[in-house]
Amino acid sequence: MVDKHKEFYLARKGRGAPSNGVSQRFNLQDREIDGDWLDEREWIGDSPAPLRTDVTTEFPKSIITYNQSPDLPFDRSINAYRGCEHGCVYCYARPTHGYHDLSPGLDFESRLFAKPNAADLLRRTLAKPAYRPASLAIGTNTDPYQPIEKRYRITRQILEVMLETLHPVVITTKSSRVVEDFDLLAQLAVQQLTAVAISVTSLDPQTARLLEPRAPAPARRLDAVRALSDAGIYAHVNIAPVIPGITDHEIEAIVAAAADCGAKSISFIPMRLPHEVAPLFEQWLENHYPERKAKVMSIVRQIRGGKRNDPGFHSRMRGQGPWADLIRTRIGIASRKAGIGKAKLKLRTDLFRRPVIQGSQMELF
Repeated sequence: MVDKHKEFYLARKGRGAPSNGVSQRFNLQDREIDGDWLDEREWIGDSPAPLRTDVTTEFPKSIITYNQSPDLPFDRSINAYRGCEHGCVYCYARPTHGYHDLSPGLDFESRLFAKPNAADLLRRTLAKPAYRPASLAIGTNTDPYQPIEKRYRITRQILEVMLETLHPVVITTKSSRVVEDFDLLAQLAVQQLTAVAISVTSLDPQTARLLEPRAPAPARRLDAVRALSDAGIYAHVNIAPVIPGITDHEIEAIVAAAADCGAKSISFIPMRLPHEVAPLFEQWLENHYPERKAKVMSIVRQIRGGKRNDPGFHSRMRGQGPWADLIRTRIGIASRKAGIGKAKLKLRTDLFRRPVIQGSQMELF
C-alpha cells in the first residue's frame, strides 16, 4: 500500500518533477503535507490530485539581464516569465525558484511568475542614450512560449518592441507556439534581425511526454522548424539536452529530421544537473527507468568530471571525456551527411533606432 502522504513516491499526472522538496541551499524549512487539507487527500486510484497552475504577476524595475559568460554567444537576455509550465525534468533553471522560497520541483512548473510590464521596461531601456544594441536573447532561462504566453502575450509584446526599434533578437524555445508570431518574425527576418532556435530532445512521443510533459510533441516542433524555414526565418535546432542512456541513441535521427525540415544549423548540449536538478532527475529515473539508473548516472559522471554536474566555464556546455567526445563526433558525422552545419548567423545592429518615450524631452526634437 502506497503512503499517500509521501507525494515524492508518485509523479503528478502531466508534471515532470517527481517531488516538491524545498532548496537545501537557503536553509528553508522542510515541508510536510497536512493530511487535513482536502486537496492533499483527493487521490484518484494510486495518483495524487491534478496540480493546478498558479500565476503571480510581478513588476520588476529592470528587464535586461547581462552576462559575461564565455560559453554564451550573447551578452544580454530577457525572460518574460519565472518558472516554466513545460515541466522538463532536466531543466537547469529549476534551482532559480529557490530564490523565491519555492521548490525547484513541482513549484517550478506550477507556481509561475509573469512580468506584464516587460515590454514597457524594455522600451525605456532602449531609449536611454547610453544603450548600445547587440543581439538580445529571449528564452535563455524559461520558455517564452510556454502555455501561459497564450494568455499574457508578453513575448509578443517584446517582439513588437524589437520590430519598432529594429533591434536584433534571438529566440530559444521548445514550443511550436512560436509560429503564432510569424507576422512579427517575418518582418524582422527580412532585415536580418532574428533567428529562432527550437530544442528537440527526442523524436519519440512517449519519451518526450515523460521528459517534457507539457511541451508540444516533437513532430509539432519540427513542423514549426519547417514553417519558419519556409517563411525565410532562420531556424536552428538544438539537441538540448542529450541524455545518455535515454535519448543519445536518437542523435543521428534528430539531425536528419532537422535537416529535412530546413534547419540552417544544429547544436547540442549534454545534460546539466545543477544543484537540486540532480536528485530530481535521479528520482525521475527511479520512477520511469529504474533498470537504467545506474548506467545513466555513471555516464553523466564521466561526462561531468566524476560529478553529477560541472559548472565550469567552457566545459559545462560541452562536457568532457570520451563520452562527450563521442557525442560530438557522432553529431559532426551526422551533420555532414545531412548537409547541415554550425550556426554562422550574424544579425544586424546598424538599423537600430532608439524609441521615443511619450512625455520625454526627446519628443521635442
